[in-house]
Amino acid sequence: MKFISSELIFKAQNENIKRQLLYALFFTIFTIFALSIDSTFFTDKYFDGRQITNALSIVYFLLIFNVSDSKLKKLMIVMVFLSYVGELIFCKLLGMYNYRTESIPIYVPFGHSIVYASGVIYSKTNWAKKNEVILRKSFIIFFILLFLGGGYFLNDIFSLIFGSLFFLILKRKKWDNMYSFIALCVIFIELVGTYFQCWKWVSTTFNYIQTANPPMGAVFFYAGGDVLLVKIVSYWRRSSKSIK
Repeated sequence: MKFISSELIFKAQNENIKRQLLYALFFTIFTIFALSIDSTFFTDKYFDGRQITNALSIVYFLLIFNVSDSKLKKLMIVMVFLSYVGELIFCKLLGMYNYRTESIPIYVPFGHSIVYASGVIYSKTNWAKKNEVILRKSFIIFFILLFLGGGYFLNDIFSLIFGSLFFLILKRKKWDNMYSFIALCVIFIELVGTYFQCWKWVSTTFNYIQTANPPMGAVFFYAGGDVLLVKIVSYWRRSSKSIK
């Protein structure tokens, strides 16, 4: 009976991993579709579709959450609340970017969590593990060219500064490819969101630093937020074990 139970558990876990990857691979299509509904074009031509985007994001979040292990579930939950606090700081307090409307969309904190979870799932695939070394080298070259290219061609000083800080975090995290996968998801969603004019970065951050729309150096804030995110989840897990 124990053998059968273990085999069933293994099959269920394996099935969940497959579903995780399936949902994560859907990330690009979902992002384009959901943000297009919140776009200025869609609003001007049809109606304000933000509530639809909000609902779609929550459903997509729940789909990934449902097939995730306990650790990733905790990370996703905390990320929702942590990212909303970040929105209040970076958007409302510091004015680094603005949304299409005055209010912060409900889909944004859930979107942050989806981005994070997708990057984590990509990094855990067998393909990513087998090609860990070549991927690490490729990521480093890619991001160096990306930040330098933005600085040279777009006068994106923001990305030069925060891109450098991103590399410091990568070094601290022993060049874990997970952060690069998350960064790729961040870049994609930033490009799509600004293209559809769901949000827009200011041209000079803090009235001094030249900034592109979007700045590729924005990946630093996800990597930096992860440091706090992991500490919160670690404390949560320790507290849960002590209660048991």
